[in-house]
Amino acid sequence: MAAVGAPGVVALERIVGALKMLLSPGGSDSSSLQNTKHDVLLDTLKSNLSALDEKFKKDPEWKELKNLQDVIASGAEWLQNSMDVTWSFTSQLLVLLLCLKQSMILLAANFQPSEPNPRTAEAAPVLSPDTLSISQQKTVQSALQFVVTLGICPFLLPGVGIPLRRRTEFGAVIQDIVSFSAAPSAVHRLYTSCIVLLDVAKHVSLGSLILSHHLGDIAAGLCQLGFCPMKKKDELAKPLKEGLKEEERTQARKALQSILDQVYQPLVVRELIILQGGPQQTCSDVKAVPSARTPAWLRRLCGQLLSERLMRPHGVQAVVRGILEGAGAGAAGGAGAEAVAADWRKCDMVAKILASCPQQSLSLEDYYQQICPQILDLLHIRDKLVARQFQRVATTTFLTMTREHPQLAMKHLLQPMLEPVHRCSSTTELSAKQELLPGTIVVKEEELSCCLEDVFKVFVVGNEPGAALLESLRPVLGIIFSLYCFTRQNVSPLRSFCQEILLWMLEKLERKAALAALKGLAGLDKSMPSLHPLCEFRAASQGSTMVTIKETTSDEDEVLYQKVASEQGQMEFLVDLLSQRQECGLAGDFFVCCLEELTQIAVEKKDKIPPSPISPTSLLALEEYQSFLIEEQENKLLLLQMVAILCERMSETVFTSITQVVEFVAATLKRACVSLTQEAESSVEAQTLSMSMGLVAAILGGAVQLKSSDFDVLKKLVPLLEEVSCTYPEPVIQELAADLRITICTHGAFSTDAVSVAAQATMKKKEPRGDKMEGQLHSKSQRSSETDVVQTHSGQQPLCGKASYTESSSAAPPMPPQVQEVPRQQCLLAKNTASNQSPIGTTLEQFQEVLLSAYDPEIPTRAAALRTLSCWIEQRTPQALRTQEKLLKVFLENMEHEDTFVYLSAIQGVALLADVYPEEILPSLLAQYGNSTNKLPPETRMKVGEALMRIVRALGDMVSKYREPLIHTFLRGAKDPDGSHRASSLSNLGELCQRLHFLVGPVLHEVTSCLIAVAKTDPEAQVRQAAVHVVVLLLRGLSQKATEDVLDQAL
Repeated sequence: MAAVGAPGVVALERIVGALKMLLSPGGSDSSSLQNTKHDVLLDTLKSNLSALDEKFKKDPEWKELKNLQDVIASGAEWLQNSMDVTWSFTSQLLVLLLCLKQSMILLAANFQPSEPNPRTAEAAPVLSPDTLSISQQKTVQSALQFVVTLGICPFLLPGVGIPLRRRTEFGAVIQDIVSFSAAPSAVHRLYTSCIVLLDVAKHVSLGSLILSHHLGDIAAGLCQLGFCPMKKKDELAKPLKEGLKEEERTQARKALQSILDQVYQPLVVRELIILQGGPQQTCSDVKAVPSARTPAWLRRLCGQLLSERLMRPHGVQAVVRGILEGAGAGAAGGAGAEAVAADWRKCDMVAKILASCPQQSLSLEDYYQQICPQILDLLHIRDKLVARQFQRVATTTFLTMTREHPQLAMKHLLQPMLEPVHRCSSTTELSAKQELLPGTIVVKEEELSCCLEDVFKVFVVGNEPGAALLESLRPVLGIIFSLYCFTRQNVSPLRSFCQEILLWMLEKLERKAALAALKGLAGLDKSMPSLHPLCEFRAASQGSTMVTIKETTSDEDEVLYQKVASEQGQMEFLVDLLSQRQECGLAGDFFVCCLEELTQIAVEKKDKIPPSPISPTSLLALEEYQSFLIEEQENKLLLLQMVAILCERMSETVFTSITQVVEFVAATLKRACVSLTQEAESSVEAQTLSMSMGLVAAILGGAVQLKSSDFDVLKKLVPLLEEVSCTYPEPVIQELAADLRITICTHGAFSTDAVSVAAQATMKKKEPRGDKMEGQLHSKSQRSSETDVVQTHSGQQPLCGKASYTESSSAAPPMPPQVQEVPRQQCLLAKNTASNQSPIGTTLEQFQEVLLSAYDPEIPTRAAALRTLSCWIEQRTPQALRTQEKLLKVFLENMEHEDTFVYLSAIQGVALLADVYPEEILPSLLAQYGNSTNKLPPETRMKVGEALMRIVRALGDMVSKYREPLIHTFLRGAKDPDGSHRASSLSNLGELCQRLHFLVGPVLHEVTSCLIAVAKTDPEAQVRQAAVHVVVLLLRGLSQKATEDVLDQAL
């Protein structure tokens, strides 16, 4: 802009002193009149200009500055002297700023710092001579403010930039003293001020002072110079009637593009938004003046420039920072950042901007292709001060794009985000280029962690369950669940992410889809994608998890063991997951779904036949058919196992509504009807049928406060109850089913005494329970660890209803004679129910009757009697404690029974009895367990071993008192001829060692020698695996101290 001559370097203090002389305030007295303020300001400007000229003429020390000023002024292409004092003042400031820039450049070029002296202490580096002090920076900043105020702002068109009148009171005074009629023209003054300031800004220090404070005004001036349509007929353009040359307009456009590319992009975005007509604040000291509307050409131009900022690399982050920092967040976040993060409207506005495709983009897909990776990057910002607001904007933008253009969002957002999980899916073929060696990393730790965190932020925190989001997450749900199961066995930061994602997905899916997803997670539906069979999760070095190629093993037994253990763990973890969302009722619906599947299994009379006949020569078809049968059998076993775990862990809380109870009863009635049609009625079906009818009677009898809508749900049972009343062989069940059907159809208006008595017997007390149905329908079922035992024990209650139903047929209030005709076990159960509520008041007659029932040929009666005796022992009933030897004999004899209901109840009774009298009971059990020459069958010895294991667990730390006889018995059992008994002994030995901790020390040598010998020489695989399992339990009992001691000895 200015030619640089030969004058020497001028001290910065001299140039800054000249600026300070120009900016010194005048000495005239101030007045409250507006015209006086104008005159005072004009007089001050004239006086300061004259004073500076006088200084140049008379003071020889200012000669160097005068020479430099003359050189700069002679090379200037603009008119410096004018009839308008404001422009003369502005021109002088511009020339001095150019002098300052020139001197700073020369000083920096001649600066040669001295070499540091290695013999002296290290000192701070010497400042460059072109560095401005704080006071000098303030003076230069004041000069820049005068240049912008007098040389740019007055010549901006209405609506372009922020008017001076809306800034300060002083700005309103300046607006009125500028003369537009004097030469040079307004457009040339604006052009000169903008171009010269940009020339001065080429110096780094001066550029930071100019662009950090005056970027908006300079950009507004350049926009007007380069893009404003110059129409003479426009009254607003009269001050600009002497237009610029095309070359000057082109230079203005290039200058605008240059500063927009060089300046900090968030600052550019903020200033462009203000120019476009963004929020503007007025000074409280100035009377509010309505601002002019932003011209259409400027709005279009700013929109185009903002779109260009957005389409640049890292443009999304620049736009977000520009908007949010301009809203008060600040570059460093802080309290303002928290306030903006809480303002969801601001984040929603930014998201709409990012989700809208600009006109400059080639196509919508091209825009998504450029923007979506940057949106995903916003989720990964680690700066805690701004991460929250950035992640909220990214999540809102993500959801907006997915909602408006789901296909493009699936391609450019969802698939890239979920790619690490898809990479290890069973539906994905592993790369042929990748060596599938054991331990090869398929998904890195950082990738998997980042993927799950992003899914959590978008899906769970965003909480907008759109169809596209649910469909995208469904294929990887099985992999996330497998990872959740892995983290449950380890310490991993990903556990909470996996858990929240799974719970959110199951909650937001439609109930039918959620049940299908649960079946897939439980392994009941093989169509759900899961972890690739060649991959496994492994703990990573940073404490998280990675996916690697797993090692293959040729030991089929080990593979089978791992498969069974994995399936068992997944089902248990799935039930634990469901227990955390009991209020939504998903667990109850899944339980009913599993029961309906059991009904379908009951319908199958025999295995499915193959689709085509098999010839003896078709070995391949025969093998496929056998595989099909094995898979069908595995599915049935998995289903039974799932029902068992649900009953065991959620028996008291599985149902949360009347509808679920009705569906459960309907499934039970259907299964009973199927058994009747197949003529395959069993005691189990009878028990479950009685239980379900007892539940219905309890609901109708007052256990729940019923509404009219509840009867509409109960009417689903009417056809099934009618079928039972017509086809079931027992008259008592037929009559009760008929009465229940009548009660439901009449909405409870007509109810027989049989229904009331059955309801009271089911609830185990006379008064109703009210609304608290949850957790009460199966309150006793948690005492058993087996599903069948649960069903048997629960089945006691409706049988009381059968007896009561017969009793109620008599009109006399006392107990009628018909009670004698009722089967003895039904009356017994009713009495046991009452006695369980008050154990201390158990009479000798009741005790003898229950003791006699323990030998009843009817399996339900015998199991119920054993359960009652166990309950009395647990509650320390005096009558039961006085006859411990007799009870032990009863339990031991019932342990030989082949039915699961009976011997499991007997095992439980023995364990409870030994917990009360361990010194009397343990020797007898150990003698029977360790004596291989007696007449006890191997199955009975195994049952005694199960009882010993329960006793060891119940004794806890007190088991150390009986360490010697227990260990010796188990070590002898490890040499038994029967392989099953050897495995049982080792299993009990491991359980004992885990409880003993370091107290196992005196016999540690004997134990380890036995384990080594068994692991090396035993011919059966299950025994060798049991020996290894003992080592695991032994180390688990010794905890971390064992490995520390071994390490100390090794060192």
